[in-house]
Amino acid sequence: MMKIALDATPLTVPSGGVRRYTDELTRALAQTFPDDQFWLLSDQKFTAPFSRPNVKTGHGPRNMLERRWWSWGLQGEISRLGINVFHGTDFAVPYLPLRPSVMTLHDLSPWMDPSWHAESDRVRRRTPMLLRLGLATMIITPSEAVKRQAIERFHLSADRVVAVPHGANPAFHPTPVRPPPGVPPYLLYVGTLEPRKNIGLVLDLWRELRRDYPIDLILAGRRRADFPEIPPEPGLHLPGLAPEEDLPRLYSGAIACLYPSFYEGFGLPVLEAMQCGAVVIASGDPSIREVACDSAILLDVRDRPAWLDALRTAIAQPEQMRALRQRAIARSAEFSWTTTAKLTKAVYEQAIHRFRK
Repeated sequence: MMKIALDATPLTVPSGGVRRYTDELTRALAQTFPDDQFWLLSDQKFTAPFSRPNVKTGHGPRNMLERRWWSWGLQGEISRLGINVFHGTDFAVPYLPLRPSVMTLHDLSPWMDPSWHAESDRVRRRTPMLLRLGLATMIITPSEAVKRQAIERFHLSADRVVAVPHGANPAFHPTPVRPPPGVPPYLLYVGTLEPRKNIGLVLDLWRELRRDYPIDLILAGRRRADFPEIPPEPGLHLPGLAPEEDLPRLYSGAIACLYPSFYEGFGLPVLEAMQCGAVVIASGDPSIREVACDSAILLDVRDRPAWLDALRTAIAQPEQMRALRQRAIARSAEFSWTTTAKLTKAVYEQAIHRFRK
């Protein structure tokens, strides 16, 4: 039996890609490897998103010294529990290399544009040090694109970095939608409202199209504190964080799902939308291209006319999108959280082997 600890700090926030990753990965690991134990550890209060006999939660800091969590508290908890390997799901691992550790490096956005992450100074300072000092025994990236970027930027040995793609929950599938009479069709964006996601382009395109078509826009996601409030206007829906059970219906019913992000490490909403058979129009970011291949319309975020042309076709000639929808379903079937769990477990084993050398 292997004892694996995962950083549960992402579970302290209500939404976001890192929270989804931590939740889905832990769930898939527990289901796929029932003989192993998985411990969720954090110095902050969190609620476990699900219950399984082989998933347990730690106690957090027990004294003033252990409040220095990454230096002492986490090490103490790992030692008490007899953990074999620690997985830092959010850019961090313990500062003392007393056990094998794995870090997930989701993307390089904290180092690309400071305006994208107003509150990421700690990550910007800490993570490069942890990587360059070898404190993370192994590194996971969600795409080959991020793997190449990480190796180049942080001068990492290629055999320490493994690309492990995300999956999409089976709950995401084509869902028949019959809108009530008089309800306009809509474009959809799903994700956190934050600077990197290029929400301004979504609003600009929709306002232009609305001159010719009676079409609404739904921006479904939590607004991050560093993103300005969007004033209300007719046809614009800002429901906030949408319940996960509502997302398959939203994806399936949309004329198109827009994801014009300036930069991504994977682009999980793209995969979720594809799994629902949606028409996805997204940026040609290398990681998104790696996920979608020819199953989405991928465009340069600077080419506004191309976005308008693609959207006009999706609105006025939906029959031309049928083949794209079928390719999206077929491509998304190549991803699953079970596969992610199996590949991640293999990285844990690599970390243990490497650490013992």
